[in-house]
Amino acid sequence: MTVNMVEATFFDGEVVVRSQGDVDMLDQNGYGTRQEDKSLLLSPCEVLYLVAENRIKVVEGAESGEVPFQSLLGRFRGNDAQVWTRYLIFRDLRSRGYVVKEGVGLGIDFRVYERGQYHTKAAKYVVFAIIEGDPLPASKLGEILQLIQGMKRELIMAVMDRRGEIVYYSVSWLNLALRATSDE
Repeated sequence: MTVNMVEATFFDGEVVVRSQGDVDMLDQNGYGTRQEDKSLLLSPCEVLYLVAENRIKVVEGAESGEVPFQSLLGRFRGNDAQVWTRYLIFRDLRSRGYVVKEGVGLGIDFRVYERGQYHTKAAKYVVFAIIEGDPLPASKLGEILQLIQGMKRELIMAVMDRRGEIVYYSVSWLNLALRATSDE
């Protein structure tokens, strides 16, 4: 059985799917954000993933033709220096069967839905990506953790090592109480 490739348009730094059948199919599978004009706006990580998986082709103008993966990556890097890291984490999470959506601010990279719960429940996990060796102030991590726990979500830190391998850590509060001891 041959599956027609979804066509998306690159315009003004964004990638949009306009065919209603394709919009419905991608949305049902957890991709993109529906727009008022009924089109579907794809995030850079979604675009890179879907192009790499040969599920969409991105075109720019009638005469320009298809925009290849490397060109898309270069264009997205202009707005997000960490897009490659974010894409690798996105790809890893999608390959594990999760629906992955853009973050909620404060440097949060992704919202991750339990398998089978997209469109029915809120995201259970929030993923914060860092590269091994990059400094992360404890105060920033504490601020993010407080925000996420206030939303009743679980914070997951995705750490990418120098070889591109990703390790996930669940982050929660640790309260250390110092007790003064007396020898009296």
